[in-house]
Amino acid sequence: METLIGLMPIILMFVVMWFFIIRPAQKRQKTTASMQSSLKRGDRIVTVGGLHALVDAVDDSTVFVTVADGTRLQFERAAVARVLDASPAL
Repeated sequence: METLIGLMPIILMFVVMWFFIIRPAQKRQKTTASMQSSLKRGDRIVTVGGLHALVDAVDDSTVFVTVADGTRLQFERAAVARVLDASPAL
């Protein structure tokens, strides 16, 4: 019983760490993966490098985007940080 009471602060610290650090990070990772898998043509995106582009085509693991001057670039899906707008403003 004394051993359990002695381990209680360590167990409590782990539980607090789980709810404040690990769990939110897992939720963020899940929503990012969901966003990256649901990319479609016409989405306006921002890459992890800060490049704003329009999705032109989507493959299994890559995304083809066009930038302002019409240049077509190829990125990994993991390089997409966020989707700005589902429909382009023409």
